[in-house]
Amino acid sequence: MRETLVSIDVNRTRALVFLALVVAFFVAGGILIYSNTHKGGQNLTFNVTVTAASKMSPNTLKAHQNDTITINVTSDQDGEVHLHNYDIHFEVKAGQTVSHTFKADKTCSCDIEWELTSTGLGSLEVSP
Repeated sequence: MRETLVSIDVNRTRALVFLALVVAFFVAGGILIYSNTHKGGQNLTFNVTVTAASKMSPNTLKAHQNDTITINVTSDQDGEVHLHNYDIHFEVKAGQTVSHTFKADKTCSCDIEWELTSTGLGSLEVSP
């Protein structure tokens, strides 16, 4: 009878230790994930290239509200690249880089287009 009680106590202790380790693992993981999450307020720089007034690489730029964003645009043609919602115009000359820096003060899925033909080039995604 005594051996059975000792066996139950050992199994219960093992179960409690295992449960404590699992809880500690999830708490530590949650802390690491939360501490590495971008929450806005950072300085971000995007270097984009427009080709043939119809393609932009990269074509999606991602940021958070309150980030300070710098977009550097280089094109192989003269023209205007327009960032909607923020109403920023990049007057590009072939082979030259044009930059604009602004505060991401609103959330949006902002279209970026070649203004002359209204050709969509990509987007700036600003999340909360």
